[in-house]
This record gives sequence, C-alpha cells and structure tokens, in this order.
Amino acid sequence: MSPRLQAIYHIRSDARSIEARARAIAVEQSVEMPLSAIADEFVHAEIVGRVEGIAEQEPGLFEVRISLAAQTVGGDPGQLINMLFGNTSLHDDVTLHDVALPAELVKGFGGPRHGLHELRRRVGAPARALTCSALKPQGLPPAGLADLALRFARGGVDYIKDDHGLADQAYSPFRARVDAVAEALRTLDPGGKTVRYVPSLAGDLDAMREQIDDAGRAGVDTVMVAPMIAGLSNFHRLVREHPTVAFVAHPTMAGAAQIAPAFLLGTLFRVLGADAVVFPNYGGRFGYSPDTCRALARAALDDRDGLRPSVPVPAGGMTTDRVPEMLDFYGADVMLLIGGALLEAREQLTEATAAFVAKVRGHAYG
Repeated sequence: MSPRLQAIYHIRSDARSIEARARAIAVEQSVEMPLSAIADEFVHAEIVGRVEGIAEQEPGLFEVRISLAAQTVGGDPGQLINMLFGNTSLHDDVTLHDVALPAELVKGFGGPRHGLHELRRRVGAPARALTCSALKPQGLPPAGLADLALRFARGGVDYIKDDHGLADQAYSPFRARVDAVAEALRTLDPGGKTVRYVPSLAGDLDAMREQIDDAGRAGVDTVMVAPMIAGLSNFHRLVREHPTVAFVAHPTMAGAAQIAPAFLLGTLFRVLGADAVVFPNYGGRFGYSPDTCRALARAALDDRDGLRPSVPVPAGGMTTDRVPEMLDFYGADVMLLIGGALLEAREQLTEATAAFVAKVRGHAYG
C-alpha cells in the first residue's frame, strides 16, 4: 500500500451530521466526484480519501482525521496544499489543523538548507537569541533606508530586513536599495561577520531569481519571501535553486487560508525550505494566542524527519520592554524582531537598538 498523508481538520458541526460531513470532505479532497461513478478499483482502493477518525473536541466542534494518497501530490508544494485543503477551504466551517506527512515526502521537499545553526554562525552568535529589525516605512529612497540600516548596525543588531511592503517601487528600486544598504553596512562591517541584510523579494519567479542574483552581486546571502504571495511552488523552487542563500519566510496573507498557523508557518514553510519563519507574537498587533505561538515555535524547531530547525521569529508590534518575557517564553532558539518601536526613537535609533541588543545578550536563559 502506498504512503498516505494524514490530514487533521477541525469542523464545526452537530453530532448527527459530522460523519456525513467528514465523508464528504474525504471525497472532495481526493476524487471530487460521486464514488458510484468510479469503476476503477485502484482509484477506490488507493486514491479515494478515507475517514480515519472523528473526535468531539467540544460541543459543536469535531476533529476529523482523513488520509489521502501521497502519490496525488506529485512532489509539488502547490499540489500538496491543493490536495489537503483546496476546495474545502471554501467552506467557512472547516480549518486545516495539522498534517502528518510521510517521511519520504518530507525528504523530497528537503526543508531548510541552513536553519538556526547557520543563521547563528553567520553573525557570530552560537548560543544566544538572535536580534532583528526592519527597514521602514516604504516611500523612503535607497539612501534613506541605507542610513537607517547603518544606524541599526551601529546598535549591534544581527539581521536587518526589509519591510515586506518594500518591493521594486520607483521610489526604492530593488537593485538600488540592495546596493545602497549593502555598501553602507560594509563601511561598518567589511567582512560581513556581525550583521546581515535581508532584502524582500517580490514579483514573478523570473523577477525574484534576478533579485537574488542582484543581492548576491552585492554580497547579500539572506533574503525574505512571502510564500503565500509568491506561491508555495515558487518559494520551494527558489530555495532549491539557490543552495547558498538563506530564506526568511514572511507570513503576509497566511491568515486568509483557514489553516492553523502552527502547521502552515511552523511546519509547511519549514518543510519547503524556510530557514527562519516570521509570525505574529501574542500580545502584539495580531490575535495569536500564547498557545498558538508556542505550538508554532515548536513546529519550526522540533526534531522532524532529519530536517534542520527553522528559526522562529516572533514579531508584530513588539517592544523592548517585552524582551525578557519573550526570551523566558521562547528560550534562546529564537530571533526577536522589533521594528517600529525602535524607529520611534528617531535620532536616538542607534541607542535604542543598542539597548534592545544588550537586553538580549544579557538575558539569563533558564
């Protein structure tokens, strides 16, 4: 028997209807047609989805486990999410909660090429938590963004990423921005031993390939991609085509899919090659709970099918006074991203950044 995916859905339903609802999803996510119309025995035996279990979580909410044939994925990340949740995502009473992927499928996708330990090595931080900030707002010219990057770097931050809204706009073209920021950082850190710039890729697949080449010519070896904007298959293709480049995955549009964040951001993005995963931390601008954040970080880091660990990057309205709390919560295997709260310091940006970095480096991990 061929290997199967084990998809776990959370479904809002009454008890009388849940078995029929589960069977309908199993059919919808596999053959999408009446079973009575299928004459082929192989399709019945191997391809049709199977309801493997139903458990009531609370009144009106059920967890349903459905197995699907791994061979229907064809080794393609876009087809994977299509088989797991394509048509069913159109129903607002269903969430894709988690998926158990066969080891051979995970191995085929490959996971992170670099991950936590390499991102630490690149900035000389073998044990502590990493620090990150963001270049914003969009609308600034390359020289203005380069000045901000230099001031962040003087404060000792490890990674400086583009705001995900920066693309290839007329006021800050990608190539000009990368050249300006990279040159500014070289004046402070000629060997690139303590700080890395992370430009944001945008556009179609060919445009992103060209941007990676431009970044490489400028000495940049880490980039950011929004997989739900670029497309899961395109994201995976970029990772496999550029083995020396580290990829940070941004969560924009990930909330539109009714997919549990721990699976989508922590597991799937990691399986497809994200070396670090940005996500909304609890208590910030977004509604993630501590339990969701804990599960997401665990999924990014856990020992899974030989994959390198991805770096969890909690973000979204974080402030420096929360640094000790976040480090107690996540431990040392994390990258803390604080952007706007540092930029509010304006002329004292370098000093505010240095205070943020000092809190991270001076924290006593339990």
